[in-house]
Amino acid sequence: MRRRLLALVCVSASLLTGCGVMSDSAAERRTVTVWLMQHSASQDFLDRFTAEFEREHETLDLDIRIQEWTGIGEKVQQALRGRDPDGPDVIEVGNTQVSAYAESDGLLDLTLESMRDWGRDDWLPGLAEPGRWGSQQYGIPWYAANRVVVYRKDLFRAAGVTPPRTREEWLDVTERLDTGDTQGIYLAGQDWYTLAGFIWEEGGELATERDGVWKGALDSEAALRGMDFYRRLQQLGDGPVDADEEHPPQAGVFADGKVAQIVAVPGLVRAILQQNPGLEDKIGYFPVPGKEAGRPGAVFTGGSDLVVPANTDAEDAAVEVVAALTGARWNTDLARTMNYVPNKADLAGSVAGEEGLEAMAAGAARGRATPATPRWSVVEADNPIKEYMTEVLTGADPEKEAERAARRITETLAFE
Repeated sequence: MRRRLLALVCVSASLLTGCGVMSDSAAERRTVTVWLMQHSASQDFLDRFTAEFEREHETLDLDIRIQEWTGIGEKVQQALRGRDPDGPDVIEVGNTQVSAYAESDGLLDLTLESMRDWGRDDWLPGLAEPGRWGSQQYGIPWYAANRVVVYRKDLFRAAGVTPPRTREEWLDVTERLDTGDTQGIYLAGQDWYTLAGFIWEEGGELATERDGVWKGALDSEAALRGMDFYRRLQQLGDGPVDADEEHPPQAGVFADGKVAQIVAVPGLVRAILQQNPGLEDKIGYFPVPGKEAGRPGAVFTGGSDLVVPANTDAEDAAVEVVAALTGARWNTDLARTMNYVPNKADLAGSVAGEEGLEAMAAGAARGRATPATPRWSVVEADNPIKEYMTEVLTGADPEKEAERAARRITETLAFE
Protein backbone atom coordinates (compact mmCIF):
# COMPACT_ATOMS: atom_id res chain seq x y z
CA MET A 1 0.00 0.00 0.00
CA ARG A 2 1.25 3.44 -0.85
CA ARG A 3 1.69 5.53 2.22
CA ARG A 4 2.63 9.14 2.73
CA LEU A 5 5.45 9.60 5.22
CA LEU A 6 4.44 10.51 8.72
CA ALA A 7 7.16 13.09 9.15
CA LEU A 8 6.67 13.84 12.77
CA VAL A 9 5.74 11.41 15.50
CA CYS A 10 4.83 13.23 18.63
CA VAL A 11 5.30 11.59 21.97
CA SER A 12 3.56 13.55 24.66
CA ALA A 13 3.97 13.17 28.36
CA SER A 14 2.06 15.14 30.89
CA LEU A 15 3.58 16.11 34.15
CA LEU A 16 1.24 17.51 36.74
CA THR A 17 2.93 20.20 38.69
CA GLY A 18 1.84 23.07 40.77
CA CYS A 19 2.36 25.33 37.78
CA GLY A 20 0.20 23.32 35.39
CA VAL A 21 0.75 20.76 32.59
CA MET A 22 4.07 20.51 30.65
CA SER A 23 4.48 18.58 27.36
CA ASP A 24 7.43 17.22 25.48
CA SER A 25 7.62 16.14 21.82
CA ALA A 26 10.26 14.40 19.86
CA ALA A 27 10.52 13.88 16.12
CA GLU A 28 11.28 10.51 14.60
CA ARG A 29 14.16 10.73 12.09
CA ARG A 30 13.79 8.93 8.77
CA THR A 31 16.39 8.00 6.15
CA VAL A 32 15.67 8.50 2.45
CA THR A 33 17.80 6.27 0.23
CA VAL A 34 18.67 7.78 -3.16
CA TRP A 35 20.32 5.91 -6.04
CA LEU A 36 22.21 8.20 -8.40
CA MET A 37 24.36 7.12 -11.31
CA GLN A 38 28.14 7.36 -11.44
CA HIS A 39 29.43 10.70 -12.77
CA SER A 40 25.96 12.30 -12.92
CA ALA A 41 26.83 14.73 -10.13
CA SER A 42 30.10 15.72 -8.50
CA GLN A 43 30.77 14.86 -4.88
CA ASP A 44 30.95 18.57 -4.09
CA PHE A 45 27.44 19.08 -5.49
CA LEU A 46 26.09 16.10 -3.54
CA ASP A 47 27.70 17.29 -0.32
CA ARG A 48 26.20 20.76 -0.71
CA PHE A 49 22.77 19.42 -1.61
CA THR A 50 22.72 16.94 1.26
CA ALA A 51 23.73 19.52 3.84
CA GLU A 52 21.13 22.03 2.70
CA PHE A 53 18.33 19.48 2.28
CA GLU A 54 18.86 18.02 5.74
CA ARG A 55 19.01 21.51 7.22
CA GLU A 56 15.64 22.36 5.66
CA HIS A 57 14.11 18.95 6.55
CA GLU A 58 15.07 18.40 10.16
CA THR A 59 13.51 14.93 10.42
CA LEU A 60 15.11 13.50 7.27
CA ASP A 61 18.54 12.05 6.53
CA LEU A 62 19.76 11.44 2.98
CA ASP A 63 21.65 8.29 2.08
CA ILE A 64 22.92 8.82 -1.48
CA ARG A 65 24.34 5.68 -3.05
CA ILE A 66 26.21 5.86 -6.36
CA GLN A 67 25.42 3.16 -8.94
CA GLU A 68 27.20 2.03 -12.10
CA TRP A 69 25.37 2.00 -15.44
CA THR A 70 26.54 -1.53 -16.22
CA GLY A 71 23.78 -3.93 -15.16
CA ILE A 72 21.64 -1.16 -13.68
CA GLY A 73 18.46 -2.22 -15.51
CA GLU A 74 18.12 -5.55 -13.74
CA LYS A 75 19.17 -4.04 -10.43
CA VAL A 76 16.41 -1.44 -10.67
CA GLN A 77 13.84 -4.05 -11.67
CA GLN A 78 14.76 -6.13 -8.62
CA ALA A 79 14.36 -3.08 -6.38
CA LEU A 80 10.93 -2.39 -7.86
CA ARG A 81 9.70 -5.98 -7.51
CA GLY A 82 10.33 -6.42 -3.79
CA ARG A 83 10.65 -4.15 -0.82
CA ASP A 84 14.04 -4.36 0.81
CA PRO A 85 14.08 -2.13 3.92
CA ASP A 86 17.46 -0.96 2.67
CA GLY A 87 16.21 -0.38 -0.90
CA PRO A 88 15.94 2.91 -2.78
CA ASP A 89 13.24 5.54 -2.31
CA VAL A 90 14.41 7.67 -5.27
CA ILE A 91 16.22 6.36 -8.36
CA GLU A 92 17.96 8.13 -11.23
CA VAL A 93 17.22 6.39 -14.53
CA GLY A 94 17.98 7.14 -18.17
CA ASN A 95 15.16 9.14 -19.72
CA THR A 96 14.42 6.41 -22.28
CA GLN A 97 14.22 3.70 -19.58
CA VAL A 98 11.19 5.02 -17.72
CA SER A 99 8.55 3.19 -19.78
CA ALA A 100 10.14 -0.19 -19.09
CA TYR A 101 9.87 0.38 -15.34
CA ALA A 102 6.41 1.98 -15.45
CA GLU A 103 4.91 -0.82 -17.53
CA SER A 104 5.13 -3.25 -14.63
CA ASP A 105 3.45 -0.82 -12.22
CA GLY A 106 6.73 -0.40 -10.37
CA LEU A 107 6.75 3.39 -10.20
CA LEU A 108 4.84 5.99 -8.23
CA ASP A 109 2.50 8.13 -10.35
CA LEU A 110 3.73 11.71 -10.02
CA THR A 111 1.27 13.32 -12.44
CA LEU A 112 -0.45 15.43 -9.79
CA GLU A 113 2.77 16.89 -8.41
CA SER A 114 4.08 17.44 -11.94
CA MET A 115 1.10 19.49 -13.06
CA ARG A 116 0.27 21.24 -9.80
CA ASP A 117 3.70 22.05 -8.41
CA TRP A 118 6.52 21.42 -10.85
CA GLY A 119 5.52 23.08 -14.14
CA ARG A 120 5.34 19.99 -16.34
CA ASP A 121 4.40 22.00 -19.44
CA ASP A 122 7.71 23.87 -19.25
CA TRP A 123 10.00 20.82 -19.19
CA LEU A 124 12.19 19.98 -22.17
CA PRO A 125 10.13 17.61 -24.33
CA GLY A 126 13.05 15.22 -24.83
CA LEU A 127 13.04 14.55 -21.09
CA ALA A 128 9.35 14.99 -20.24
CA GLU A 129 7.83 12.81 -22.97
CA PRO A 130 9.78 9.59 -22.27
CA GLY A 131 9.00 10.07 -18.58
CA ARG A 132 5.33 9.39 -19.32
CA TRP A 133 3.58 6.06 -19.64
CA GLY A 134 0.15 6.52 -21.14
CA SER A 135 -1.08 9.83 -19.81
CA GLN A 136 0.70 9.52 -16.46
CA GLN A 137 4.00 11.12 -15.48
CA TYR A 138 6.40 8.76 -13.72
CA GLY A 139 9.82 10.18 -14.60
CA ILE A 140 10.71 13.71 -13.52
CA PRO A 141 13.34 15.42 -15.73
CA TRP A 142 16.63 16.04 -13.98
CA TYR A 143 19.19 17.03 -16.61
CA ALA A 144 19.72 16.85 -20.35
CA ALA A 145 22.56 16.54 -22.83
CA ASN A 146 22.34 16.59 -26.61
CA ARG A 147 24.56 16.79 -29.64
CA VAL A 148 25.89 20.00 -31.17
CA VAL A 149 28.40 20.65 -33.93
CA VAL A 150 31.94 20.88 -32.57
CA TYR A 151 34.11 22.72 -35.09
CA ARG A 152 37.58 24.11 -35.73
CA LYS A 153 37.44 27.90 -35.71
CA ASP A 154 40.81 28.21 -37.44
CA LEU A 155 39.80 25.92 -40.32
CA PHE A 156 36.55 27.84 -40.77
CA ARG A 157 38.48 31.11 -40.94
CA ALA A 158 40.97 29.69 -43.43
CA ALA A 159 38.10 28.55 -45.67
CA GLY A 160 36.34 31.91 -45.33
CA VAL A 161 33.18 30.42 -43.86
CA THR A 162 31.10 30.98 -40.73
CA PRO A 163 28.79 28.66 -38.77
CA PRO A 164 25.75 27.88 -40.95
CA ARG A 165 22.20 28.85 -40.09
CA THR A 166 20.35 26.21 -42.12
CA ARG A 167 20.93 22.64 -43.25
CA GLU A 168 21.51 23.68 -46.86
CA GLU A 169 24.09 26.22 -45.70
CA TRP A 170 25.66 23.45 -43.62
CA LEU A 171 26.13 21.31 -46.71
CA ASP A 172 27.66 24.22 -48.62
CA VAL A 173 30.03 25.17 -45.78
CA THR A 174 31.08 21.56 -45.24
CA GLU A 175 31.80 21.06 -48.93
CA ARG A 176 34.09 24.11 -48.92
CA LEU A 177 35.90 22.77 -45.86
CA ASP A 178 36.36 19.31 -47.38
CA THR A 179 39.59 19.95 -49.24
CA GLY A 180 43.13 18.59 -49.31
CA ASP A 181 43.95 16.67 -46.16
CA THR A 182 41.03 18.19 -44.24
CA GLN A 183 37.72 16.37 -43.84
CA GLY A 184 34.77 18.72 -44.03
CA ILE A 185 33.10 16.62 -41.37
CA TYR A 186 33.79 13.30 -39.68
CA LEU A 187 30.47 11.48 -39.52
CA ALA A 188 30.46 7.74 -38.93
CA GLY A 189 28.06 5.81 -41.11
CA GLN A 190 26.11 4.27 -38.24
CA ASP A 191 25.62 7.33 -36.01
CA TRP A 192 21.90 6.64 -35.77
CA TYR A 193 21.22 9.16 -32.99
CA THR A 194 22.31 11.93 -35.36
CA LEU A 195 20.21 10.40 -38.14
CA ALA A 196 17.19 10.37 -35.82
CA GLY A 197 17.45 14.15 -35.49
CA PHE A 198 17.50 14.58 -39.26
CA ILE A 199 14.45 12.34 -39.61
CA TRP A 200 12.54 14.27 -36.93
CA GLU A 201 13.51 17.56 -38.57
CA GLU A 202 11.80 16.34 -41.75
CA GLY A 203 8.67 15.40 -39.82
CA GLY A 204 9.38 11.67 -39.79
CA GLU A 205 9.60 9.11 -36.99
CA LEU A 206 11.62 6.02 -36.14
CA ALA A 207 8.40 4.22 -35.20
CA THR A 208 4.77 5.18 -34.75
CA GLU A 209 2.01 3.95 -32.44
CA ARG A 210 -1.68 3.54 -33.16
CA ASP A 211 -4.18 1.91 -30.82
CA GLY A 212 -1.33 0.41 -28.82
CA VAL A 213 0.41 -1.12 -31.84
CA TRP A 214 3.89 0.06 -32.78
CA LYS A 215 5.27 -0.01 -36.33
CA GLY A 216 8.62 0.94 -37.83
CA ALA A 217 8.48 4.16 -39.84
CA LEU A 218 11.84 4.47 -41.57
CA ASP A 219 10.13 3.93 -44.93
CA SER A 220 8.02 7.10 -44.79
CA GLU A 221 8.83 9.88 -47.26
CA ALA A 222 9.89 12.17 -44.44
CA ALA A 223 12.22 9.58 -42.92
CA LEU A 224 13.75 8.90 -46.33
CA ARG A 225 14.45 12.62 -46.74
CA GLY A 226 16.25 12.58 -43.39
CA MET A 227 18.40 9.65 -44.51
CA ASP A 228 19.20 11.38 -47.80
CA PHE A 229 20.43 14.46 -45.95
CA TYR A 230 22.58 12.24 -43.75
CA ARG A 231 24.07 10.62 -46.87
CA ARG A 232 24.89 13.96 -48.49
CA LEU A 233 26.54 15.26 -45.33
CA GLN A 234 28.42 12.07 -44.49
CA GLN A 235 30.11 11.89 -47.87
CA LEU A 236 31.86 15.21 -47.22
CA GLY A 237 34.36 13.40 -45.00
CA ASP A 238 35.98 10.03 -44.57
CA GLY A 239 33.92 8.54 -41.75
CA PRO A 240 33.59 4.73 -41.94
CA VAL A 241 30.26 3.68 -43.40
CA ASP A 242 30.13 0.40 -41.43
CA ALA A 243 30.83 1.66 -37.88
CA ASP A 244 29.41 4.05 -35.32
CA GLU A 245 30.98 7.12 -33.71
CA GLU A 246 32.80 5.06 -31.09
CA HIS A 247 34.63 2.76 -33.55
CA PRO A 248 37.07 4.41 -33.65
CA PRO A 249 36.23 7.03 -31.00
CA GLN A 250 35.61 10.25 -32.87
CA ALA A 251 37.33 12.28 -30.15
CA GLY A 252 40.63 10.74 -31.20
CA VAL A 253 39.93 11.32 -34.89
CA PHE A 254 39.15 15.00 -34.25
CA ALA A 255 42.22 15.36 -32.05
CA ASP A 256 44.45 14.33 -34.96
CA GLY A 257 43.82 17.79 -36.38
CA LYS A 258 42.49 17.04 -39.86
CA VAL A 259 38.75 17.24 -39.22
CA ALA A 260 36.75 20.47 -39.45
CA GLN A 261 33.57 19.27 -37.67
CA ILE A 262 32.00 16.47 -35.69
CA VAL A 263 28.52 16.03 -34.20
CA ALA A 264 28.89 15.34 -30.48
CA VAL A 265 27.99 16.44 -26.97
CA PRO A 266 30.19 19.33 -25.80
CA GLY A 267 31.59 17.21 -22.99
CA LEU A 268 33.50 15.17 -25.58
CA VAL A 269 35.86 18.10 -26.00
CA ARG A 270 37.54 17.19 -22.72
CA ALA A 271 38.70 13.92 -24.30
CA ILE A 272 39.84 15.79 -27.41
CA LEU A 273 41.97 18.24 -25.42
CA GLN A 274 43.52 15.48 -23.37
CA GLN A 275 44.88 14.06 -26.61
CA ASN A 276 45.69 17.39 -28.26
CA PRO A 277 45.93 20.35 -25.83
CA GLY A 278 46.97 22.58 -28.72
CA LEU A 279 43.36 22.73 -29.92
CA GLU A 280 42.06 24.44 -26.78
CA ASP A 281 41.62 27.90 -28.33
CA LYS A 282 40.60 26.57 -31.74
CA ILE A 283 37.37 24.75 -30.90
CA GLY A 284 33.91 26.27 -31.23
CA TYR A 285 30.32 25.05 -31.09
CA PHE A 286 27.01 25.70 -32.83
CA PRO A 287 23.60 23.96 -32.67
CA VAL A 288 22.83 21.35 -35.29
CA PRO A 289 21.24 23.51 -38.03
CA GLY A 290 17.58 23.12 -38.93
CA LYS A 291 15.73 23.58 -42.17
CA GLU A 292 14.87 27.17 -41.29
CA ALA A 293 17.24 29.96 -40.28
CA GLY A 294 17.02 30.90 -36.62
CA ARG A 295 15.62 27.53 -35.52
CA PRO A 296 18.02 24.74 -34.51
CA GLY A 297 17.44 21.29 -35.92
CA ALA A 298 15.75 18.50 -33.99
CA VAL A 299 18.15 16.40 -31.92
CA PHE A 300 18.08 13.35 -29.72
CA THR A 301 18.04 14.40 -26.07
CA GLY A 302 19.76 12.12 -23.62
CA GLY A 303 19.77 12.61 -19.91
CA SER A 304 18.20 11.40 -16.71
CA ASP A 305 14.86 11.40 -14.95
CA LEU A 306 14.19 10.76 -11.27
CA VAL A 307 11.59 8.16 -10.31
CA VAL A 308 10.07 6.95 -7.04
CA PRO A 309 9.45 3.22 -6.53
CA ALA A 310 5.79 2.44 -5.84
CA ASN A 311 6.85 0.19 -2.96
CA THR A 312 8.64 2.89 -0.98
CA ASP A 313 7.51 3.40 2.60
CA ALA A 314 8.70 7.00 2.47
CA GLU A 315 6.57 8.52 -0.30
CA ASP A 316 6.34 12.07 1.00
CA ALA A 317 10.04 12.23 1.80
CA ALA A 318 10.97 10.80 -1.60
CA VAL A 319 8.76 13.36 -3.33
CA GLU A 320 10.49 16.12 -1.35
CA VAL A 321 13.88 14.91 -2.60
CA VAL A 322 12.68 14.82 -6.22
CA ALA A 323 11.14 18.28 -5.88
CA ALA A 324 14.39 19.72 -4.55
CA LEU A 325 16.74 18.10 -7.08
CA THR A 326 14.59 18.99 -10.08
CA GLY A 327 13.56 22.44 -8.86
CA ALA A 328 15.09 25.60 -10.30
CA ARG A 329 17.63 26.21 -7.55
CA TRP A 330 19.43 22.87 -7.53
CA ASN A 331 18.75 22.09 -11.18
CA THR A 332 20.60 25.20 -12.33
CA ASP A 333 23.35 24.51 -9.80
CA LEU A 334 23.79 21.02 -11.28
CA ALA A 335 23.82 22.40 -14.83
CA ARG A 336 26.59 24.86 -14.03
CA THR A 337 28.56 22.31 -12.03
CA MET A 338 28.36 19.44 -14.54
CA ASN A 339 27.92 21.28 -17.88
CA TYR A 340 24.39 20.02 -18.42
CA VAL A 341 21.26 21.55 -19.86
CA PRO A 342 18.65 22.39 -17.17
CA ASN A 343 15.29 20.63 -17.35
CA LYS A 344 13.37 23.74 -18.48
CA ALA A 345 14.06 25.97 -21.48
CA ASP A 346 13.57 29.12 -19.40
CA LEU A 347 16.48 28.06 -17.17
CA ALA A 348 18.93 28.08 -20.10
CA GLY A 349 20.24 31.46 -18.94
CA SER A 350 21.94 29.67 -16.07
CA VAL A 351 24.59 28.37 -18.49
CA ALA A 352 25.06 31.66 -20.35
CA GLY A 353 28.66 32.46 -21.19
CA GLU A 354 29.66 28.86 -21.90
CA GLU A 355 29.69 28.49 -25.68
CA GLY A 356 29.25 24.73 -25.77
CA LEU A 357 26.46 24.77 -23.19
CA GLU A 358 24.65 27.62 -24.91
CA ALA A 359 24.70 25.68 -28.20
CA MET A 360 23.46 22.57 -26.41
CA ALA A 361 20.69 24.45 -24.60
CA ALA A 362 19.50 25.99 -27.88
CA GLY A 363 19.27 22.55 -29.45
CA ALA A 364 17.62 21.01 -26.40
CA ALA A 365 14.55 23.17 -26.96
CA ARG A 366 13.89 20.95 -30.01
CA GLY A 367 15.04 17.74 -28.39
CA ARG A 368 13.28 14.42 -28.84
CA ALA A 369 13.60 10.94 -27.41
CA THR A 370 13.34 7.45 -28.84
CA PRO A 371 9.87 5.83 -29.13
CA ALA A 372 8.21 5.48 -25.73
CA THR A 373 7.80 1.72 -25.74
CA PRO A 374 9.53 -0.65 -23.31
CA ARG A 375 10.66 -2.78 -26.25
CA TRP A 376 12.71 -0.05 -27.89
CA SER A 377 15.74 -1.25 -25.93
CA VAL A 378 15.37 -4.59 -27.74
CA VAL A 379 15.45 -2.75 -31.08
CA GLU A 380 18.68 -1.04 -30.07
CA ALA A 381 20.26 -4.31 -28.96
CA ASP A 382 20.10 -5.71 -32.51
CA ASN A 383 19.95 -2.39 -34.25
CA PRO A 384 18.49 -2.61 -37.78
CA ILE A 385 18.88 1.15 -38.20
CA LYS A 386 22.67 0.81 -38.28
CA GLU A 387 22.52 -1.86 -40.97
CA TYR A 388 20.08 0.24 -42.97
CA MET A 389 22.40 3.23 -42.87
CA THR A 390 25.40 1.23 -44.05
CA GLU A 391 23.44 -0.29 -46.91
CA VAL A 392 22.27 3.11 -48.15
CA LEU A 393 25.73 4.66 -47.81
CA THR A 394 27.23 1.85 -49.87
CA GLY A 395 24.79 2.34 -52.74
CA ALA A 396 21.79 0.13 -51.99
CA ASP A 397 18.28 1.28 -52.86
CA PRO A 398 17.12 3.52 -49.96
CA GLU A 399 13.42 2.67 -50.27
CA LYS A 400 13.94 -1.08 -50.26
CA GLU A 401 16.39 -0.95 -47.36
CA ALA A 402 14.09 1.39 -45.40
CA GLU A 403 11.18 -1.02 -45.90
CA ARG A 404 13.33 -3.91 -44.70
CA ALA A 405 14.52 -2.03 -41.60
CA ALA A 406 11.00 -0.77 -40.79
CA ARG A 407 9.67 -4.32 -41.02
CA ARG A 408 12.32 -5.60 -38.61
CA ILE A 409 11.49 -2.81 -36.15
CA THR A 410 7.78 -3.65 -36.38
CA GLU A 411 8.45 -7.33 -35.73
CA THR A 412 10.65 -6.55 -32.73
CA LEU A 413 8.18 -4.13 -31.17
CA ALA A 414 5.33 -6.60 -31.62
CA PHE A 415 7.12 -9.57 -30.10
CA GLU A 416 5.73 -10.73 -26.77
